[in-house]
Amino acid sequence: MPPVKKYLKAKQKNGLEFDAADIFKETWEWLGERGCEKLVNTQLIEQYAVSVSRWIQCEECISKFGFLARHPTTGNAIASPYVSMSRDYMKQSSQLWFQIFQVVKENNATTYQGSTLQDDVMERLLRSRKGMN
Repeated sequence: MPPVKKYLKAKQKNGLEFDAADIFKETWEWLGERGCEKLVNTQLIEQYAVSVSRWIQCEECISKFGFLARHPTTGNAIASPYVSMSRDYMKQSSQLWFQIFQVVKENNATTYQGSTLQDDVMERLLRSRKGMN
């Protein structure tokens, strides 16, 4: 496995660790189990890890602050910006995952049946809410 880049391990503004390094390692190992780690561009895996990590952060903020926010000038209730950011990161993560999975699909002789890392992302989110990281 290539060394994990420094920005994937950076402390976040809220003081918490960035999950991107763990997601990068999990993705690399998952690809390695399928013999495809050398076929996927490392930058693509890094982009996927960052995108998933940001999605998790947005979901944690939604859980903490709720779906509504206060407009900065009028004070009226508005939709939380974390909701749209979460949706955008989820879309980006899915697109990146499809690119990664396409390489696996095209380079494996057997059909893969079982859980994917996308399934593990939801588990990570649920565990982070319970403080089980």
